[in-house]
Amino acid sequence: MASDKSNDAPKEAIFRLFGDNPTSGLGFLDFPEKPLPPPPPCLEVLLSELQVSADAKCSMEPVDVAGLTLLKGRVSTEEVFALSNSDLVPGKYEGGLKLWEGSLDLIAALNSEMGNGRLSFTGKRVLELGCGHGLPGIFACLKAAAAVHFQDFNAEVLRCLTIPNVTANMEENPQYLSGEVKEGRISTETRFFSGDWGEVHSILDQGTGYDVILMAETVYSIPALPNLYKLIKKCLSSPHGIVYMAAKKYYFGVGGGSRRFLSLVEKDGLLSSSLVAEVADGSSNVREVWKLHLK
Repeated sequence: MASDKSNDAPKEAIFRLFGDNPTSGLGFLDFPEKPLPPPPPCLEVLLSELQVSADAKCSMEPVDVAGLTLLKGRVSTEEVFALSNSDLVPGKYEGGLKLWEGSLDLIAALNSEMGNGRLSFTGKRVLELGCGHGLPGIFACLKAAAAVHFQDFNAEVLRCLTIPNVTANMEENPQYLSGEVKEGRISTETRFFSGDWGEVHSILDQGTGYDVILMAETVYSIPALPNLYKLIKKCLSSPHGIVYMAAKKYYFGVGGGSRRFLSLVEKDGLLSSSLVAEVADGSSNVREVWKLHLK
C-alpha cells in the first residue's frame, strides 16, 4: 500500500482496522445499537419489467466532469422511500439517490488514467458497486466497455434513478453506444442488480470475472467493509483485474474511510494499492481515489 507521508500523528488511531469505539456519536451516520433489519432480497432489475412510479418523478440535470456533459437524475427520497431529508437509514436506504462527490472524483481519475495510457474500457467487463446515479459506470459505457453491470443496495434506486440515468445518457450520446474492438463493433450490455454485498454475488453474472470494478463512497460503514472486500475478491478477474475506489479519507461519525478499507486490504495481502488522486479543495474532508490490483 502506498504510504501516507503526512505528519499528522493522531491519524494513526484513525487508520487502525478496528478502533476501540468506531461509532462515537459524532454525526447523523451513527449506526443504531439495536440489530439492523434483514437486508432486502437480492434480485436483478430487468428493463422489460421496469415500471417507474408516477409518484417518483426523475428530472434530468447536466453535470460537467472530465470534459463530458453527463445527465444526472434528481429523485425525491420522500417519494421513493417515504423518508424526508435522509441521506442514510442503515438497513433500509443506503444513500443511493444522492450524488456524492466521490462519483465525480472517480470519473475525473478514470479519464486521467485513460489519458496516460494506464486504462482502457474498450471491450472490458465492468462492475460498479454501490452505484446510485451510476455515473462512473455510464462513463465506462461511453468509453466502449463491452458490459457494465450496476449494483446498488436498493432495487428502488435502480428503478427510479440508475436506469433512467443510463437511458438518458445513452440517448444523449448515441455515438458512444458501440466501440471499435478487434472482432468488430460491440454494443455495451447493461444489467442491474440489487442486494447486500454479503449476498449479491449469488446473482451477479461473474463469468470469468470483471476486468474493472468501480466504486465511489462505499467504505463509510465499518461493519460493511469485510463483505465489500470479499465481494471484490469473488468478482475480480484474474490476473489483470483492477479496482478503482473513490472515498473520503475518513467519514466522521462512523469511523470508516479509504484508509480503514486499505488496512483490511493490506492485512489480507492479496491486492496491492496505489494512490491515483487526492482532492483537498476545502469543500469537504480530504477525498482520494485509489487503484487496487492482484499482486
